[in-house]
Amino acid sequence: MATPHVLLVDDSCVDRLVATRVLKSCNIRVTVVESPKQALKFLDMEHDVQLILTDYSMPGMTGYDLLIEKSPKLSHLPVVIICTENIPERIKKCLDGGAKDYIIKPIKVSNVPELLSYI
Repeated sequence: MATPHVLLVDDSCVDRLVATRVLKSCNIRVTVVESPKQALKFLDMEHDVQLILTDYSMPGMTGYDLLIEKSPKLSHLPVVIICTENIPERIKKCLDGGAKDYIIKPIKVSNVPELLSYI
């Protein structure tokens, strides 16, 4: 199997670093951007991303906004929301909006098999 490619979207430097290290330790190719707008730009140019892993709480545009604003040509891409806050209404909103999962940060190696199952 080819190396999975994950697009990580997070405005926090520390959270990006932690998630990148975890994913790379599991032989996952990671592209990192700092905002949903950067993610949409990247996705317009890049076609081998297999999963979007995005923070929920970011200035300007949330991970939920990214989830629902994906262009139709990207609708096949699974999106997993990550967040530090365990808010049941938010989790339900994201899952109802099409997210494959909602993971409480920090992401751990034990989360990786489930992430890969969405690819």
